[in-house]
Amino acid sequence: MFDFSIVTTWFDSLLRQTLGLGDFWSILIECILVGVLILAGYAMLAIVLIFMERKVCAYFQCRLGPMRVGPWGIFQVFADVLKMLIKEIFAVDKADKLLYCVAPFLVIIASVGTFSFLPWNKGAEILDFNVGIFLLTAVSSIGVIGIFMAGWGSNNKYGVVSAMRGAVQLISYEMSLGLCLVTAVILTGTMQVSGIVEAQTGPWNWLIFQGHVPAIIAFLVFLVAGNAEANRGPFDLAEAESELTAGYHTEYSGMGFGFYYLAEYLNLFVIAGIATTVFLGGWAPVNIGIEAFDAVMDYIPGIVWFLGKTFAIVWLLMWIRWTYPRLRIDQILKLEWKYLMPLCLLNLVLMTIIVAFGWHF
Repeated sequence: MFDFSIVTTWFDSLLRQTLGLGDFWSILIECILVGVLILAGYAMLAIVLIFMERKVCAYFQCRLGPMRVGPWGIFQVFADVLKMLIKEIFAVDKADKLLYCVAPFLVIIASVGTFSFLPWNKGAEILDFNVGIFLLTAVSSIGVIGIFMAGWGSNNKYGVVSAMRGAVQLISYEMSLGLCLVTAVILTGTMQVSGIVEAQTGPWNWLIFQGHVPAIIAFLVFLVAGNAEANRGPFDLAEAESELTAGYHTEYSGMGFGFYYLAEYLNLFVIAGIATTVFLGGWAPVNIGIEAFDAVMDYIPGIVWFLGKTFAIVWLLMWIRWTYPRLRIDQILKLEWKYLMPLCLLNLVLMTIIVAFGWHF
């Protein structure tokens, strides 16, 4: 398996030794380059996900989807982006201008920040702290504030109702998400993202295999709670167009709306990426203990494994969105507080017992 840290070490030595730059300039150039790569990857994945969503939706509903702009409609997303960029950005009368302007930036900052924690390959972890799981959940929570501020600051009754719904839904399902991640931390013994992936390398070492029943339960609950956290159907009550026009971003136009649109799709990828990292081995290949087979699997780059697993989960979540009808807000909260939360707490105790007695694989 290729270790990307070879590339980063070479580039660092190029700046410091070959070019003779000091610590300040070396770190500054490296940070700028990494930031540009993060934003470029973020934008490219957004284009892929929007196009994928439209095609998957079309297939499930026996339609064609985008077909006009470019072959198979592949340039439709670029046309939409251009249209959004040239749209007029206007301010709403009697809105709270500060909250109204800051809200989209908080949502996109939370999305990009969480995106930066994903481990793309061995040695290619961008933000890799010893308390990475804790920081990941903390950064992702900023988005809740952005959604609430958007609805409240817009001076729109539909936006306020949507903001209330969004806040209570996201805060509720963060509890189940956090408990599922703690379950994985107990099994691996580390909160560092790279450490969690390293603990899953080797034959049949993915967490859903190691932790058997509790890990599988945590994985399934994580997908449900993650779908709700990303405001995706059937949990998209905050954007229920049949009730709330467009929800908390009703009064936004141009790139103000674009930030919310972008963050929604990337949050879907982030949820799938975290599920892949924590439960499906991240960039770790499929190893079954047969030397010849494992050697072939190890030749496949880690980023291919990571993207393949992540997009498989993305497709599954899209399948769920276009299959089930939207729930009511009381049904969504009942599902979390009456069923998922007690299940997560029980599952956490079960995983602790299994790890304490060494009953995991």
